[in-house]
Amino acid sequence: MIQVKRKEKETAESLIRRFSRRVQQSGVLKQVRKLRFRAEEKSRDKRRSEALYKVKIRKEITRLKKLGKFDDEALRDIKKRI
Repeated sequence: MIQVKRKEKETAESLIRRFSRRVQQSGVLKQVRKLRFRAEEKSRDKRRSEALYKVKIRKEITRLKKLGKFDDEALRDIKKRI
């Protein structure tokens, strides 16, 4: 954590300028901006279970489309069941 204490007879502007310079030199903002939109990596098991879930849903959707019974309501029912 970066701390800057006010010196004697120091103006607020110079204190802010000194603080900003210290923050820039530390590289904290650069690191935060780099990681800002980075998504957390999922575990192997989590990715695998999601992939299997998608495969099951796609399989059921194609089956219903072939039967001519696929619509929005059918999709909700599939997701509830699986």
